[in-house]
Amino acid sequence: MSTTTPHRFRIADLATRKPTRFSIQPDAATRTALATELDILEIRKLRLDGEIVPAGDRDWVLNADLGATVVQPCVVTLNPVVTRLDEPVSRTYVADFIEPEAAEVEMPEDDTIDPIPAVLDLEAVMAEALSLALPAFPRATGVELGDAVYTQDGVAPMTDEDAKPFAGLGALKAKLESKDE
Repeated sequence: MSTTTPHRFRIADLATRKPTRFSIQPDAATRTALATELDILEIRKLRLDGEIVPAGDRDWVLNADLGATVVQPCVVTLNPVVTRLDEPVSRTYVADFIEPEAAEVEMPEDDTIDPIPAVLDLEAVMAEALSLALPAFPRATGVELGDAVYTQDGVAPMTDEDAKPFAGLGALKAKLESKDE
């Protein structure tokens, strides 16, 4: 991986009075491996720039900017779709993090809070941020999904308009009005 700064930091070694700045740009091999892992066609560019700042006596805050150019298959045509991503990345690492113990727990309101790791792997943070920023249903410009209509022979297909809760009342009203005339 070619980076302008290391991508792993031991939290115990970070400066406690000033920010630790970083800039990571993975090389082609790393981008290709990450594209394969994320099941996308290509990552043309990828960069994570930011800083890790002490917060209070024992906590840390990571603030960064993720920039990426990715290629994904169109959900309709499977043709390549190029997307430019520019996303803020924020994580708070707290010393007093309490892991939920119940079998079923609600997701926390702030999902950017994590326990302090012994080693902070910025490459993993970048991969997670990229996976969350990717368009779920990339679509090529001008491509419409269209409607799929299925029915038995001789039966009129049901449309989205028919499925609306008051669509039947409108048809009944029209039928009653035509009887009155």
